[in-house]
Amino acid sequence: MKIVLNGDPLEVAALTLSDLLQEREVSGRVATAVNEEFVPASLRGSCHLKDGDRIEVVAPMQGG
Repeated sequence: MKIVLNGDPLEVAALTLSDLLQEREVSGRVATAVNEEFVPASLRGSCHLKDGDRIEVVAPMQGG
């Protein structure tokens, strides 16, 4: 399926947001959104992806 991840078009096999994070080897604490709608960590496994979805994955930055 074709999606856009953080602005980059990708072809992925993942069917859910959780699967996508595993497929892309994303670990640690991240925030996720699908089509500009926040998806909490507890709902990523039930968030089914569709062709053309726009996904944003961001990690908090530390420093000062």
